[in-house]
Amino acid sequence: MKGIYAASISIVNSDLTLNTNSTRLYAENLILKRGCHGVVLLGSTGQAQLISVNEKMLLIEQLSESSLKNHFIIGIGCNSFIETVNLMSYGQKFGFNRFLLMPPAYYKYDDDGVYSYFSKIVDRSPDAKIILYNFQRLSGYAFSIKIIEKLVKNFPNQIIGVKDSTYNLYDKLDIDNFFVFPGSERKLLNGLNFGCDGVISAVCNVTSLLARKVYDDFHSKKEISENKKLCNVREVFENYNLVSALHTYKSLENNIFSNILPPLQLLNDKQKKELLLNLKNLNFSSEKIVVA
Repeated sequence: MKGIYAASISIVNSDLTLNTNSTRLYAENLILKRGCHGVVLLGSTGQAQLISVNEKMLLIEQLSESSLKNHFIIGIGCNSFIETVNLMSYGQKFGFNRFLLMPPAYYKYDDDGVYSYFSKIVDRSPDAKIILYNFQRLSGYAFSIKIIEKLVKNFPNQIIGVKDSTYNLYDKLDIDNFFVFPGSERKLLNGLNFGCDGVISAVCNVTSLLARKVYDDFHSKKEISENKKLCNVREVFENYNLVSALHTYKSLENNIFSNILPPLQLLNDKQKKELLLNLKNLNFSSEKIVVA
């Protein structure tokens, strides 16, 4: 599990139901045509907290029919402990065992609470492989090095990696057989120099070809020619809510991307023009991805 992973967009119908077939095809195209080594589905970029459990189950069934299923990581996006372990069990039933898990949002808790949460998940799902999702801005909690080392020590076969979107870990963690992925292209090259395994990023929905070039050039010991552009594009998107900006940008390619779950919204006209102008000034455009 190394390389460029897009935190994939979810495709939503005009009636705000999840289009499972198009979401699957989109994820496959990120791998087949856009240079991704793999894709995370039902993460924060995929609006997981806003999608019903039944729809998540239908998507898992749809993804299980893909020839690329071994390149998929399933996010859960549930605050409920029972819903989390039930969805993991359902995913395993359909051949998935890698899951991206963030601690529950809203409530205040500390390292002891997080240890209790994940130890109970491991107890219910001992065959699952868990990538911890470190994103304090969404969950209200930031993993410490100490708690990650404790989890890996006690559950080495289950706690296999971390996506670090808080950026307090990726350049400090040094644990054998443990995957580390920063959550931004701006940290990709620096992370590779620190021994990280790649990146898991929302903006890789549009920058994956650039990110793959940086990754491949690093491992081939070639001149890193595209990192500045990659970071600049990421910085442009960071001026907005990433889900809103990505759906706005992708809607220029296919109107189905204009469907977004409330309370999220597309960028307003002023923001949209600003986004496109800034990307144009970077001479950046994303190749079209056809969605059925």
